[in-house]
Amino acid sequence: MRRTLRNAALACTLALAGGAAQAIEYRSVAEPAILFDSPSVQGKRLFIIAPGTPVEVVVVLDKWVKVRDQGGAITWIESRQLADKRTVIVSAPRATVRRSADDNSPAAFEVAKDVVLDLAAPPTNGWVSVRHRDGASGFLRVTEVWGL
Repeated sequence: MRRTLRNAALACTLALAGGAAQAIEYRSVAEPAILFDSPSVQGKRLFIIAPGTPVEVVVVLDKWVKVRDQGGAITWIESRQLADKRTVIVSAPRATVRRSADDNSPAAFEVAKDVVLDLAAPPTNGWVSVRHRDGASGFLRVTEVWGL
């Protein structure tokens, strides 16, 4: 009996540790999409989300994905409306995109809060490589964006 309880406790610990080790997944909205309060087109239509907006994937359920936006709202979107392309959204009131990943690097351009930028490369050493839709690119501090 004692061995069975110990094995059950070990299994629970491993299951919890495995769940905690999973990485957060972000996706971007591919097209203007309606967000719902439930995973059904019969659900309440909450609002329309703009293309390119990054969202955090919370749960995948058949053809639906429960997502969290930058503001923390949790809603449902049809999975076909999400792209594999990654974007980030500026969370700082104003951010300077640098030419290289260094605070002393010259500015490439400036962006305001809520501007969506393409993720050009994964973050390294506290910086993320981004590209504006007009083609300008550079590096931002990871603390100035949401969606990583």
